[in-house]
Amino acid sequence: MRLGSVLMLVAATVLAVLAGLLAQSWLEAQRRVGVPVTAQPRASTSKIVVAAQPLRFGMELGTANLREVEWGTSTLPAGASASIAELLKGNERRVVLAAIEPGEPILRWKITGPGQRAGLSSVIAAGLKAVTIRVTDVLGVAGFVLPGDRVDVLYTKADPGVDKKQFTEVLLQNVRVLAVDQLADDRSEKPAVVKAVTLEVKTQDTQKLALAGTVGSLSLALRPAGTAATVATQRISPEDLSSLPAPAAPRSEPSTTGLVGVRRGLGDATLYTVPMDSAEPGGPTITRALEGSEKRTHR
Repeated sequence: MRLGSVLMLVAATVLAVLAGLLAQSWLEAQRRVGVPVTAQPRASTSKIVVAAQPLRFGMELGTANLREVEWGTSTLPAGASASIAELLKGNERRVVLAAIEPGEPILRWKITGPGQRAGLSSVIAAGLKAVTIRVTDVLGVAGFVLPGDRVDVLYTKADPGVDKKQFTEVLLQNVRVLAVDQLADDRSEKPAVVKAVTLEVKTQDTQKLALAGTVGSLSLALRPAGTAATVATQRISPEDLSSLPAPAAPRSEPSTTGLVGVRRGLGDATLYTVPMDSAEPGGPTITRALEGSEKRTHR
């Protein structure tokens, strides 16, 4: 084969390949026509202070247990701080009031104000009061009542009536436990027998608890977690403890006397009370001699 023919064949092949590539590029471009490509806007973020380690009631905040992270501006939680320097401004002491887990935002209502101490008064809700009642290992649900739990308060005393019978009734329902003895950490999981439980109640309920603890005894009933509904209750007395039916009323004895009416002439009948001779199933029979020789029988 001559050299000219070989060169022509090679050139034709190269041109064919180039034509195919150009055609493919053109088809791809035509496919994309009419589909605008829009750049996704970058979500706006801001810095926020979160916990760098588990924080519990009474712990002091510092640079060692805090860190700053990027957080979506549209989902910033209320009460969050933008920087550690802002949170610890003036180097004043800030103490944890409620448990905070790692990565959880540090919210203002979960910590004390600048320089404020971590007292129980800092965690009482607005309009409520804290009152402490004495309990025993039994009345305190064997120590399983912990800060943050919800309980019902039971009241037991003797009825002031003549029989002096004791009764128990539900005094308060769905009451939040603030502290047990000196423990106020709402993430504590270790039960312990305690002597006192501090409850968060309304002002009038503090008066009820103070009086009830003086004239009777108080005990606690632990509620299931997340249960806040109140239920209808009733006073329980010793009669309600027995599962036996109530005794039947005593059967009255059959009467031993009856009334007999006697009419003489056109006058009104005269009633006489006479004894019954028998009490047979068919009915009592009364036999009585009336007015001398007159004898009447009435069934």
